[in-house]
Amino acid sequence: MFKKSEFRKIKTQGSIVFSSKLLRELNPMERYELLQLCHRRKYKEGEFIYYQDDPGTGMYFIEEGSVRLQVDNNDTENNGNFMLDIHAPSEFGTMSIGYEIRRLSSALCLTDCILLGFFKPDFETLKKRHPETAVKFLEAISTKTMKQLELTMRQLTEHIGVESAFSILLKSQYEPES
Repeated sequence: MFKKSEFRKIKTQGSIVFSSKLLRELNPMERYELLQLCHRRKYKEGEFIYYQDDPGTGMYFIEEGSVRLQVDNNDTENNGNFMLDIHAPSEFGTMSIGYEIRRLSSALCLTDCILLGFFKPDFETLKKRHPETAVKFLEAISTKTMKQLELTMRQLTEHIGVESAFSILLKSQYEPES
């Protein structure tokens, strides 16, 4: 039988995955399959989970605590940093699943945190064991990413104009990668 602490941990982890906006298209069994592949990690206040420009190796669900996502654009003249604080239950780092992308921000623990990590090898395991769940999960990430791109393009268009915004988008789409 489960100890109280083990039951509480399972219940908390389940509530994170089951309340995730990202995973709402997955049925309870599919969410459970994903949860089984997550790794529970503890971080101390002030500890970095990853740094901006690191290779993206996975995503995280916040079980307990608060995390700051921060972007340093090295613009010391204008205090060129952006910060966003996120709290349990939430997820971050989703674009690194299924895509070769460097981290766009650093992730810093504002409090002691317990996170559930879901990494690229876990996604590969999910694809082998439950391919339909993996496809639905990747579709959810793609949908979220496309909505972020649409919002970004709208805001970029407002700030720099349609021609400049779409020039950036189309050049990145059709120019060879470096």
